[in-house]
Amino acid sequence: MKVLMAEVNFSEGTNLDIVKQVRDALMSVEGVTMVDENSDKDHNRSVFTYIGTPEAVLEGTKKLSEKAIELIDMTKHTGSHPRMGAIDVVPFIPVRDVTSEEAVEIAKEYATFLGGLGVPVYYYEDASENPDRKTLPKIRKGQYEALEEKMQDEFWRPDAGPFEFNPKSGATVTGARFPLIAFNVNLNTTDIEVGKAIVKTVRAAAGGFTNVRAIALDIPEKNQVQVSMNLTNYEKTPIHRVLETIKFELTRFNVTIADTELVGPLPVYALKDLLQFYIKVNDDFSVDQIFG
Repeated sequence: MKVLMAEVNFSEGTNLDIVKQVRDALMSVEGVTMVDENSDKDHNRSVFTYIGTPEAVLEGTKKLSEKAIELIDMTKHTGSHPRMGAIDVVPFIPVRDVTSEEAVEIAKEYATFLGGLGVPVYYYEDASENPDRKTLPKIRKGQYEALEEKMQDEFWRPDAGPFEFNPKSGATVTGARFPLIAFNVNLNTTDIEVGKAIVKTVRAAAGGFTNVRAIALDIPEKNQVQVSMNLTNYEKTPIHRVLETIKFELTRFNVTIADTELVGPLPVYALKDLLQFYIKVNDDFSVDQIFG
């Protein structure tokens, strides 16, 4: 059976009643299985990760989006995480017997639907039709606050939906991609400059790891600074390599790691890498030994 995964990021993490209504809309679709859900008050953002047949995942994403567009007003939104829309990012990820091309077609069908609701939509990663607008950081630069001005520039004509600023809903990015790991490292410091220094050592754009995107965020509720990362290819840049680099670099500032966060599902092969590095399991170890 074909299995597709969606990992929808939407801009509400404080009003849990709204989050519940969005969840209920998603789960009203038969054949959708929730894998992980995360709501963060500091980020003011929620991430729903779910799987099913491509048809069920597409229908569930439509239902979720309708409800989020109805309830979320971006003119009132604040949060520490970059964002530019009520429905911010919607990646579709092949899991079983689904090709990247099929996932792209699902993303484009979804974009047509969302555009019909009056939301400008941009394609990224495998769905991108513009090499200068392939990555999420490039498309989301300036965040929601820059959208109105960007919409005056022909370069920012959306791939689907109206070419005009939607103040209530902002804009959405969708596409298909390799399984991404959202990995956050929380530091025992309130000094954001320490976080920014660490970001420079790991982020690809600053000369760090090719497959790491990172930002430093202030987490006042915890009196911590967070290095928030997306590992875009865990096969080429495994979690332990990034974590060990951060631990080493922190010694310069006499700062330690408070804890780490994995947001959303973790590919089992990434877990195998962690086990081999930290507890030295031998080559006979198989991912088939992991169950849950």
